[in-house]
Amino acid sequence: MRNRQIHLGLLAQPYGDHLAAWLNSSAPAGGATNIHYLQQLALTAEKGLFDLFFIADTPATCTENLHIHSRYPNYMNRLEPITELTAIAGMTRHIGLGATASTSFYEPYNIARLFASLDHLSKGRAAWNIVTSANDYAARNFGLDKLPPHDARYARAREFYSIVASLWDTWEDDAFIYDKAECLYFDPKKYHITDFKGEYFKVYGGLNIQRTPQGRPVVIQAGSSEAGKALAAETAEVVFASDPTLEAAQRFYADLKGRMAQFGRHTDELKILAGLSVVVGDSEAEAQDKFQQLQDMIHPDVGKMRLSADLEADLSSLPLDEPIPVEMIPKKANFHQAYFNQLAEMIREQRLTLRQLYSSYERGKVSLCGTPAMIADHMMTWMESDAADGFMLSFHTLPDDLQDFVSKVVPVLQARGVYRQQYQGSTLREHLNLSRPANRHVAAGDKR
Repeated sequence: MRNRQIHLGLLAQPYGDHLAAWLNSSAPAGGATNIHYLQQLALTAEKGLFDLFFIADTPATCTENLHIHSRYPNYMNRLEPITELTAIAGMTRHIGLGATASTSFYEPYNIARLFASLDHLSKGRAAWNIVTSANDYAARNFGLDKLPPHDARYARAREFYSIVASLWDTWEDDAFIYDKAECLYFDPKKYHITDFKGEYFKVYGGLNIQRTPQGRPVVIQAGSSEAGKALAAETAEVVFASDPTLEAAQRFYADLKGRMAQFGRHTDELKILAGLSVVVGDSEAEAQDKFQQLQDMIHPDVGKMRLSADLEADLSSLPLDEPIPVEMIPKKANFHQAYFNQLAEMIREQRLTLRQLYSSYERGKVSLCGTPAMIADHMMTWMESDAADGFMLSFHTLPDDLQDFVSKVVPVLQARGVYRQQYQGSTLREHLNLSRPANRHVAAGDKR
């Protein structure tokens, strides 16, 4: 394996990522806002030596079809993620702490300050997932009727990132000298103003917090559109991938890494984590049975809602046991293009009934049921085939599936020499083998 080590992240949905997770989870009923339970999730992932504990987020609740959302309460009751990670930081020592924050609804200064603060509080474990948001519910919370067009959101995101990255370099690493004899708290020559004028933002100032332990928090991105891949090749250090087959994952991996040279970046500066859900059993049949029990618990209303959201078409009136008409597929997507494309291909190529489709659609990840050895085989194959640098694990139910993975799969990966025996460093960059970036002003010789 060219001595490559598997990187692992946990997508920490409170009850799990399955449509019926909350019905089958052993988590406490109020787990979504129970910080003790959420801390225990992070500690379990840290016991398993994961690189990253990650929280996905949207700044909204759904405001319609509440009878359906009451059956699948995703994002309807969540802690604000940076606040949650701050509480988790004090209970953990090694695992990286990442969260989504939208460039459509924050201001750059807020994001720069929040994640810099988290990086300091966690002693170098923070990561920011750049998203542009993907639903109109969020838009309406911020005075808009709907989200701006996809490409406009990414243009804004590029400006947003440029400002945040500049603010993170406001201070050189040794700017704060605390010289009582000379009455100098910091060296003014090592402070650098951000002066930015763009189409979306105008910023003149500096960040009021010293440079962080990692130099800057790790930057995550998940877009698979052309605009998303362009932004990721330029800015991202971790990318969450969503290809359901080895061949598609290999194409995405080669495509994205192949774009980095035009930005003066080496391919080692970006880690691609493929989406993966695993169900562990003592036999493949046992694992399949566990998964099928969950699939049978999906309420038809919830299945229709998920497909309608990702296809961006209203499927609620369609019969469950007839194929979805091809003509109902919109010409293009404005929200999650990877999910849209996956569904559109399934509808065109497989001609599944609506019920069959929501029972088999995995929304941007691979679902793997098997023994610990089978799961390790799959992960190693993807690594050896240049389809991924690791995996973003989104377990069907938490905490049980995570505990099974840590106790049963991690030892197999360790025995095969492809996974760490212990943490070798203390920061997320060290876990991911990412270098600490130099302050741009020092690199450029700017000594104003």
